[in-house]
Amino acid sequence: MDLAFLHPLYEQPGPWASVYVDTSRHAEDTAHRLELTARALGRELARHGADEATCRAVEEAVKELGHVPGPHGRVLFARNGSVVLDPLLARPPQDGSRAQWAPLPRVAPLLDLAGEDPIAIVAYVDRRGADFELRSSLGGEDAGTVVGLEWPVHRTVSTDWAERQFQLKVENTWEHNAVEIADALSVCQEETDADLLILVGDERERREVRGRLPKRLHDRVAQAAHGTGGRLPDEDVERIRAQHVHQRVESGLDRFRAARTPDDEGRSGAAEGVSALVEAAREHRLEELLIRPDGADAHREVWIGEDADQLAVRRTELRTLGEGNSWPARADDALLRSAVCQGARALSLVPAAPAGDDVPRGGLGAVLRWK
Repeated sequence: MDLAFLHPLYEQPGPWASVYVDTSRHAEDTAHRLELTARALGRELARHGADEATCRAVEEAVKELGHVPGPHGRVLFARNGSVVLDPLLARPPQDGSRAQWAPLPRVAPLLDLAGEDPIAIVAYVDRRGADFELRSSLGGEDAGTVVGLEWPVHRTVSTDWAERQFQLKVENTWEHNAVEIADALSVCQEETDADLLILVGDERERREVRGRLPKRLHDRVAQAAHGTGGRLPDEDVERIRAQHVHQRVESGLDRFRAARTPDDEGRSGAAEGVSALVEAAREHRLEELLIRPDGADAHREVWIGEDADQLAVRRTELRTLGEGNSWPARADDALLRSAVCQGARALSLVPAAPAGDDVPRGGLGAVLRWK
């Protein structure tokens, strides 16, 4: 998961209100239910010490969701009387709506609720062109059409010389249209930042288009035969998206396993466990953070200062480093703050459900930038 969108959360000091709102149940009384939820969440924040202005800002923002609710939910990060960030969720919060008031924003759940949600471009390909559709857990929408050359596009079975010339024109038309479709699909991927390209159509047409895509996109391509009524069923899209997420997690684990193996000098390119990760974060060595939310280390307490690289396992360590102010925080959220500020990525291990020695001990690990 690219964490760059979280930067606004670390440009201002805490404490922060982190409010996860479930909007997945739609009914005539949705607006009324969200109004009750807003009041309950405001009271919860107040009980934990949130200031009145922030409680009021959160309540108003949750009430507004009754007019334009997302299909699954939304998370609100607020401080000092205003909501700073409010990303949509790709799936409902498991424990329903909840609020937290803490020195750091509670961002770790986003890895599962919003992070592993690949955007897919479904390209319905034929010899004359293609229709593009954007699909994600939030629904689908039209993403454009490519119209290629319309004549000639069909072969004949004659062996006459003139007919063979006609067939050559057919081949040229197919090639031209495949190039047009591939170019347009590449542009659409750049504009939407899609993670996955699903080619739908006859086998030859899919192969022709895939072969003309830039090499950087080849590992993002999945293929499917014609859908029902000209449209790929939702269950097929979800199956392909789930396979893509699983493969992405497995690739991340493969990178971690390879980096974990010591080199000839006994140095490892991976870290696991809170102490090793805290040290790596302080040294700006995080490249990719791996988190299993139910791991024993995810909720361990660490100590943080005002800056992202000011963190320690014990409070006395921060004082030794010259940091006068310090607060307790969850290890996963503290490490994610460091990852955001260092430009590192993060990956939830939940979709692959890994276990045993193949995963980071305690549920927290990282691939490092240098050993």
